[in-house]
Amino acid sequence: MSVKTSTIGYPRIGPNREMKKALEEYWAGKSSKEALIAVAKQVEESAWKAQADAGVDFVALDGTCYDQMLDHCTYLGLLPPRFQELSGLDQYFAAARGHPPAITALDMSKLMDSNYHYLVPELTADSAPQPNWAPFLDAVRRGQATVGKDKACPMLIGPVTFTVLSRGDFDRSTVIQRLLPAYQSVLVELAKLGVPEVQFHEPVLALSAASLYQADVELAYKSLTGSVPIHLVVPYDDVAPEVYPWLVALPVHAIGLDFCGVPGAPHGNATCQLIAKNGFPADKRLGVGVIDGRSPWADDGTAIKVVAALRKLLGPNQAMTVQSSTSLQHVPIDVNLEKELPSDVKARLAFAQQKLGEMVAVKEAVSAQLSAGAGDLNLSTYTGAPSAGPTAKSIPADFFKRPAPFAERRPQQPQFHAFPTTTIGSFPQTPAIRRARLQFKKGTISEIEYRERIGSEIGYSIGAQEALGLDVLVHGEPERTDMVEYFGMKLKGYSFTQHAWVQSYGSRYVRPPLITGDVSRLGPMTVHEFELAQSMTNRAYVKGMLTGAVTCINWSFPRKDITRSEQAYQIALALREEIADLEKAGCRIIQVDDPAIREGLPLKTNRQAAYLEWAAASFRLSTGVATSACQIVTHLCYSDFEEILGAIDALDADVLTIENSRSGDEMVKALATYGYSRDIGPGVYDVHSPVVPSVESMASKARAYVAAGIDVSKIWLNPDCGLKTRRWEEVLPSLRNMVSAAKLVREEMAAGGKSQVKGVKGAH
Repeated sequence: MSVKTSTIGYPRIGPNREMKKALEEYWAGKSSKEALIAVAKQVEESAWKAQADAGVDFVALDGTCYDQMLDHCTYLGLLPPRFQELSGLDQYFAAARGHPPAITALDMSKLMDSNYHYLVPELTADSAPQPNWAPFLDAVRRGQATVGKDKACPMLIGPVTFTVLSRGDFDRSTVIQRLLPAYQSVLVELAKLGVPEVQFHEPVLALSAASLYQADVELAYKSLTGSVPIHLVVPYDDVAPEVYPWLVALPVHAIGLDFCGVPGAPHGNATCQLIAKNGFPADKRLGVGVIDGRSPWADDGTAIKVVAALRKLLGPNQAMTVQSSTSLQHVPIDVNLEKELPSDVKARLAFAQQKLGEMVAVKEAVSAQLSAGAGDLNLSTYTGAPSAGPTAKSIPADFFKRPAPFAERRPQQPQFHAFPTTTIGSFPQTPAIRRARLQFKKGTISEIEYRERIGSEIGYSIGAQEALGLDVLVHGEPERTDMVEYFGMKLKGYSFTQHAWVQSYGSRYVRPPLITGDVSRLGPMTVHEFELAQSMTNRAYVKGMLTGAVTCINWSFPRKDITRSEQAYQIALALREEIADLEKAGCRIIQVDDPAIREGLPLKTNRQAAYLEWAAASFRLSTGVATSACQIVTHLCYSDFEEILGAIDALDADVLTIENSRSGDEMVKALATYGYSRDIGPGVYDVHSPVVPSVESMASKARAYVAAGIDVSKIWLNPDCGLKTRRWEEVLPSLRNMVSAAKLVREEMAAGGKSQVKGVKGAH
């Protein structure tokens, strides 16, 4: 039986970020609904055609205007009641971004352990689908017209994953049973359209908890089997040993597995071992996810060795498809767009377009039996794990801790009145900033003139914060395109692209730098901007702003030849030097953002402790150089952090700021229950929504923090995240209201006889 190829997802953004431009023009009122939809269709169809033209046999019909989980909420008719007064794109984007005056958006969370944010469905015990598959079926018809009926394969998020990734008070099994008729109805329609198969994506089956879902999975796929052949896709990791036997026994046509895992993970991936031990059903097709969907590095010949070894083990009659380990949405589109990368780096890369070629090349080599000797790979021992490195062993133990415990440090650090206010770091990246950056890049303005323009933006940010009455100021980060790329450009061991964009969420795209060698600091990275900002104000405190080592790893494309922990320690040592220089320059509050700690958490619980240990250690390695009088702040956002509270505590940060506005204070309550003893700044408003929050809405948040059991003397008020994507017209009234909310709750506290709170002093 011949080997074929299949995609399981592809970048949805367009080679030149066409979707971003179309979305932002539509939101700004500069284009019509029809224009947005036309661009969306063109981007989708071009992507489908590129896959077919590359020779892919089964093309997954990926595509979305914002987020595929949100799409399924609309297909299934399961948007919450607060959106029902709206319709069409107004309803869709209200769920994504909120809607004035007071409709809040769905919460966002990281998908599995990736840097992609999905919109979290909200379900209740009464949730019952009212499906409308018309837009989905229209996309399938367009896909068939673009690549042909024999290639066009619809993609669906499976019912188990949809419910597991949802939030609310509901019984999962009950809701799944309600969902099945809706899924069955679309399968009937897909059968009428003559699709060759349909992909059901169930990434939650790669979780340690997957065994808890077994009964639901078996019921669901017994119910769904029949109308159309089902390709069940389980990306993002290997499956647990106890899951594999019942997973491969499901009554589906094909099962696609991840053979790569997380690049740089010390444990590698155990899928080959599972198949070597348990075999694979001869009556099913094996989807061999051996082309790395998370990493831009080109295949080094391993893919053909794995597929050839599987053919040798399972026999030449075993049906197989060569495919990526995850959707290719996590890698850039085309390395050929990069004209400035060093040739030796570029030669080692394969972006989405090139990975299509790798799939086809593996298929052709194996099918033509051109892989002599490749089948000698020992599947029973192979994991693809990288080597460890020497850095950790060479670091003195006392580098990993602060000079004194928090209780001793805090009295030496800056003191404020109750509910001090600050921001997370960035302010709007205005057209003037982008224009200056482009002119400097093109050489039409000098470095001196560019620095003067950046200095002017810093001055505006400082002046605005002073006028608003914020307690701790930031310089606004106008010089930074991205919180990781900026630091990578000042470190040895990084390389950078011009067009290698990937989607983080909606219209937010990032351009992760490439870690291409050992990392070290070339010189001061942020000291100049701190000193400039501090010189512009009489306020005592401007924060230094850094990005933590784990986030630098998780938001870069790391090396695959050494472990992530080795790379993190290298970056942490560079940040340690920077923190020492900032403090020497007079900085008393330094923020080390590490929002990506949670997203790097391994999906298997038995692998998590080791990860959390080195992740927290790398943070402390960076900050351990700070004196007790220096306040270390960190920021976490848009993940479910409740399960790693011990690791958050182990960071030993003096102030923890967190995303909170969309999540109903769950994290605040969890921290209070845990007994977290340090200062906390839960976000009081959603920076990803254009809605300007009222004074009362933010004051009520502050009251809720106190009610949850957080010590009044340790509560900060701040936005959810940085403000770079917002406009000043939104930022200024929002922050003005936040400062007013802090003043209001202070006055309420004073009126209640609590004007003197132990440990809280005036800021000025």
